[in-house]
Amino acid sequence: MRLKSASLTAGVAFALLVASFVFPASQGGITGQFAAQAQNLGQRVVKGSVVDDNSVPVAGATVFLKDLKSKTIRSYSTTEKGRFQFVQVNMAIDHELWAEKNGRKTAVKTVSSWDTRKEFEVELKMK
Repeated sequence: MRLKSASLTAGVAFALLVASFVFPASQGGITGQFAAQAQNLGQRVVKGSVVDDNSVPVAGATVFLKDLKSKTIRSYSTTEKGRFQFVQVNMAIDHELWAEKNGRKTAVKTVSSWDTRKEFEVELKMK
C-alpha cells in the first residue's frame, strides 16, 4: 500500500508540474482564464457611426445587432450625423453588427465576448 500512495503523490505532483508549463498563470493560464471570464460578465455599450465611401455620415441607415446565441436581432436608425448606439449588450455573448440603407450594406463586424471593453466603438462603411 505504501508504494501505491507514493506513486499517486508523484502522479499528482507530475500533473501539477505539467499544468504549470501548459497553462502558466502569467500568460492567462488556469487562473487567468477564470479572471478573463469574470471580466466579461455584465453589459457593454456598442456604438459608432455609419459612413459612405467618402467617409460622409449616413443618416437614416438601419444598424443591426445580432445576438449569436439566441439569434435575436436589435435595430437602430442612425442620427443625422450617422451615429448609433446599443446599450445593455451582454458581454458574455458574441454579436454581429452591420448596417443597411437603400440596398447598400456594410461589412459585418463581430463584437466578440473575448473583448473586455465596456464601450465598443466602430465605424461601419457602406459599400
